[in-house]
Amino acid sequence: MNRFIATVVAGVLAMGTTAHAGVTEDDIKNDQSITSQIVTNGMGRHLQRYSPLDTLNKDNVKNLVPAWAFSLGGEKQRGQETQPLIYDGVMYITGSYSRVYAIDVKTGAELWQYDARLPEGILPCCDVINRGGAIYGDKFYFGTLDARIVALDLKTGDVVWRKKIADYKAGYSYTAAPLIVDGKVVVGNSGGEFGIVGMVYAYDAENGDLVWTRPMIEGHMGTLNGEESTMTGTLNATWPGDMWKTGGGATWLGGSYDADTNTLVFGAGNPAPWNSHLRGAGTPAEGNTGDNLYAASRVGIDPQTGDIKWHFQTTPREGWDYDGVNEVVPYTDKSGNKRYATADRNGFFYVLNREDGAFVSATPFVKDISWASGIDETGRPIFVEENRPGNPAASADGKKGEVIFASPSFLGGKNWMPMAFSQNTGNFYVPSNEWGMDIWNEPITYKKGAAYLGAGFTIKPNYDDHIGSLKAIDPDTGEVKWEYKNDAPLWGGVMTTAGGLVFTGTPEGEFIAFDDETGEKLWSFQTGSGIVGQPVTWEQDGEQYVSIVSGWGGAVPLWGGEVAKKVNYLNQGGLVWTFKLPKQLASAN
Repeated sequence: MNRFIATVVAGVLAMGTTAHAGVTEDDIKNDQSITSQIVTNGMGRHLQRYSPLDTLNKDNVKNLVPAWAFSLGGEKQRGQETQPLIYDGVMYITGSYSRVYAIDVKTGAELWQYDARLPEGILPCCDVINRGGAIYGDKFYFGTLDARIVALDLKTGDVVWRKKIADYKAGYSYTAAPLIVDGKVVVGNSGGEFGIVGMVYAYDAENGDLVWTRPMIEGHMGTLNGEESTMTGTLNATWPGDMWKTGGGATWLGGSYDADTNTLVFGAGNPAPWNSHLRGAGTPAEGNTGDNLYAASRVGIDPQTGDIKWHFQTTPREGWDYDGVNEVVPYTDKSGNKRYATADRNGFFYVLNREDGAFVSATPFVKDISWASGIDETGRPIFVEENRPGNPAASADGKKGEVIFASPSFLGGKNWMPMAFSQNTGNFYVPSNEWGMDIWNEPITYKKGAAYLGAGFTIKPNYDDHIGSLKAIDPDTGEVKWEYKNDAPLWGGVMTTAGGLVFTGTPEGEFIAFDDETGEKLWSFQTGSGIVGQPVTWEQDGEQYVSIVSGWGGAVPLWGGEVAKKVNYLNQGGLVWTFKLPKQLASAN
């Protein structure tokens, strides 16, 4: 045992068991206001991604300069979608292929690195990315591509415990940042393209014991403390036959936590297979709506028991892979109402009531939506039936349904990339994309571990001059206050600050600060590879710092169809860029 580890162990033993070392529930609860740390994904469990720091502002952001850069190494790259966490002088990031790095936040020097030993044959749908971790007590928690949750010692990177979430051979994987609530590590699962069943899992943070599970597809039983608890929904109410058994609904983006109502809010992804006619959605059977709950839905969950409190389905009878996982952000509107906001892949920006998830409003946030003509007063889409991919069984050869053009594409008006809410303006800043697709249905049968789509597709740009579009949206009215157009699709996260700034990055490698009121570009820096990461800011020794991870990848180059031509020249990478506003320049205009 080396001297450093021996000293750490001796210190822990001296503390005994009366004190809980490290990050507390209060630290997590107040993460947004404790400006010297970031211990949650989303800069707060509400995922507002807003910092109250205003040292860096519209006047002096031009003085932001690089402080250090850290390389994730040249051997394993692909997309870097992580959000840095900062605690006690250390930055923690995850990397592609399920890696973790601890970095000295002052110097950029590596303290330790952990590499998950991934098996051959993992089946990630959309690149080998990882979106970050969580800190609680003296542990760092993150998930791996072979569907495990791992707890590491904060100081050493040693494994404290490791648990299997689900069977990777059946198509399960995991890429999201865990969520910590009241001593539980709450995670979802990935694999909706393989006929898995979406689930939310809560583990004891100390020892990794499974506390409860909540399936997202009706007919499946939840568990609590190792016993069956309650069924999700009602068996066969909205699913025909046995299709609920392989119904999809992956919870692949993780969730948020609303402390005011003590509610976890998770989104469930696409129903499986994509071919909606096979799931009763084309001609719903009598007594069966064909809505396929709770896929393509947002679900409110009791964090103590895993019971469902409420649900809201954004795309019933889903047939375009619009999913329903996009983050749900609790906020207070300009009139003082407590609301949720979510920008769905289907192209509509929804506002819900925080008490019960009830529908308040929905407005388009991308142009040219073709699958629905609008949203009715109940929150249900008004379908354009001729723009549903055709039924292969109705075709001459039974092999390919009618090809239709749908907008947005299956990668969505907004995909995983997190939006931000500004308490400064009351607006949301939404990274979106203007694209469509040719899509058609095909026959498919379920086979464990095999792709379970029953559809084909080709993505196409809707406009010649841009695909990506960062939009400032007033959630009260749905009005787009300003828009920044980008040639390539936007695929990175957004952050806002009390200094009146909005930060995000582009696939072309540009890290940009905008004026939150006008959309004017105030500062930018070329990072050398495409940005699909999530920016953060914090305070250290009286100076404000900003970090972003640069490294091109994710779903766009894999699935982008004609759009991939816009990004096929981009180089992969893996760098943490950290910037600071030097004290002597903080007051300089």
